[in-house]
Amino acid sequence: MLADITGYTAYLTGAELDHAHDVLADLMGTVVAALRPPMRLAKLEGDAAFVYAPEGKVSGSLLLDTVEQCYFAFRRRVRDIRQATTCQCNACIRIPSLDLKLFVHDGEFARHRVAGREELAGTDVILVHRLMKNRVSETLGLQGYALFTDACLRAAGLDPAVLGLRQHVETYEHIGEVRGYVLDLRARWAEEQERRRVYVGAKGAVSEIAFDFDAPPSVVWDYLTDPAKRVRTGAGAGISGMREESPRGRRGPGTVNHCAHGPDTVLEEVLDWRPFEYFTVRFRVGFPIEETIELIPAQGGTRVVMRQRIPPSKQAREGWAQMRETYMDMMRKVYEGTLEALAEDGAREA
Repeated sequence: MLADITGYTAYLTGAELDHAHDVLADLMGTVVAALRPPMRLAKLEGDAAFVYAPEGKVSGSLLLDTVEQCYFAFRRRVRDIRQATTCQCNACIRIPSLDLKLFVHDGEFARHRVAGREELAGTDVILVHRLMKNRVSETLGLQGYALFTDACLRAAGLDPAVLGLRQHVETYEHIGEVRGYVLDLRARWAEEQERRRVYVGAKGAVSEIAFDFDAPPSVVWDYLTDPAKRVRTGAGAGISGMREESPRGRRGPGTVNHCAHGPDTVLEEVLDWRPFEYFTVRFRVGFPIEETIELIPAQGGTRVVMRQRIPPSKQAREGWAQMRETYMDMMRKVYEGTLEALAEDGAREA
């Protein structure tokens, strides 16, 4: 993946060099921090960051979440820098003209060392760099976007039609035709600003439990949301299977998980989805429960806080009083299973 700050060359023209480079350094830091993990930084290339992930480490849903959260973090930082400065130099005034484009491909690469630094090499590395020279803005009229190659979407198991992506084809010398699909990130940013939040805070919760993990939020998020991982980590809590239905072609609001607990199946609906900060679900156990799972960066790891909210009815209060300790014990077993899975996978990766 390449994350490229677009408009930077034009931005530099007539801008104060010291301020412009400070802005670039700040924004590149924001982009890199948003991408890793799950991605790994290969190198910085001027106003672009080149990152990668080994095969099997990033699911389709996590890939989309990472791309969008990177763009959202970039847009928030551009807004915050402009609002926080009183400087009226050209470099500061023109900050809002900057945007971000991401180019994502799946393929093979080789590692080798050049002048003491590890470099990635191969035809697919060349291809993803060639994608930066394209006609997306001319043909689709987009500025902030993500361009996924067809190879990437197939490897990630993503359906471009269901996701509403727009097809785009480029032809490059020595490579030939490259078919891809474009996600309008500016439109997604606008939707993000308007989307209703469903968040169970401490004040409205009937119960709260917290767990600590020695892993960053994006990694913990994957273990808490990926159905296959949840079956694995929840085996000790009686979770025997999970089937996911995502009408939008990806995990997020509207996704319904069919969670099998022995002979029983619980339907869990996603109400709010804010990678990698929190998500809120609703499920029924005789009465509806809304639960927010919040991920808070803490001392190099992540604190996961789970809060539950129930209706203000006598039936719900009595039902929750009867099941509360059983449910909390189940969550503790899931926590232990997640710790074991993280340790096992970390050891395999090492």
